Amino acid sequence: MIEYHSIAELVKLAEEKKCRISDVVLEDQAAAMEKTAEELSAMMKINLDVMKNAAEKGKEEGIRSRSGLSGGDGFRMASRAEGESLSGPFCAKALARAISIAEFNAAMGKIVAAPTAGSCGILPAAILTMMEEKNSGEEDALMALFTAGAMGMVIANEASLAGAEGGCMAECGSAAAIAAAALTEMSGGSPSMAAEAFAMALKNQLGLVCDPVAGLVEVPCIKRNAGGIMCALGAAEMALAGIKSVIPADEVILAMKEIGDSLSQALRETAQGGLAVTPTGLALKQKIFG
Repeated sequence: MIEYHSIAELVKLAEEKKCRISDVVLEDQAAAMEKTAEELSAMMKINLDVMKNAAEKGKEEGIRSRSGLSGGDGFRMASRAEGESLSGPFCAKALARAISIAEFNAAMGKIVAAPTAGSCGILPAAILTMMEEKNSGEEDALMALFTAGAMGMVIANEASLAGAEGGCMAECGSAAAIAAAALTEMSGGSPSMAAEAFAMALKNQLGLVCDPVAGLVEVPCIKRNAGGIMCALGAAEMALAGIKSVIPADEVILAMKEIGDSLSQALRETAQGGLAVTPTGLALKQKIFG
């Protein structure tokens, strides 16, 4: 059985079996949960369907959070993605999905914590945009989710996925890393390439603090989902080009933990530092809560 404490272990097992990381994970999880691969895929499809619904509902023009801090940006970005954008249709549509899903979460919609609610838009944006723009099939999408899930488990075991523990790099940083691995696998990249993409995405998010305005998962969280998907895309592109991370994935995870442990409490989801205590941030908190 896999203990999910090492990205290198996942890569090694996949390379030994000459298969994808997701194939190794699906086989392992089926044995551990005493279910068939088909049953687990059916369970994962429920998650994929929730992701699809959140992406569609979140881009509706009338979406708004109860606080009034967010809503409507998914619609704006989706509209731009249908026209001419600086980054092209793939990036623009991925951005639209990341923002839409994060806004849907803020509006109390049903999402998949991937790996957390605050970072819920990044992985789905990667998977769903690959399905639409690159004609990736549902089976590939489901398998990529198994790869992303396994890598997320390694982060959870070796560091943290919680902003309250490790800052936003533990949430949006982790989401960008697993999304980069998923994008790489769906693009036909090798297990080692997926690990390189993971490492490059995560290390580019190191030091990202958690400073939610008014303590709500809206500002700057939603825009950080947008930044996270772009980071994931860049990392996947580099890995698929054969570029490697000088620092291995497992060492990047340990570095993230060390940095997270050293962050002050003011920058760990307490809304006592960073953007939360800017004049505008404090004014918005006063307006919402009095």
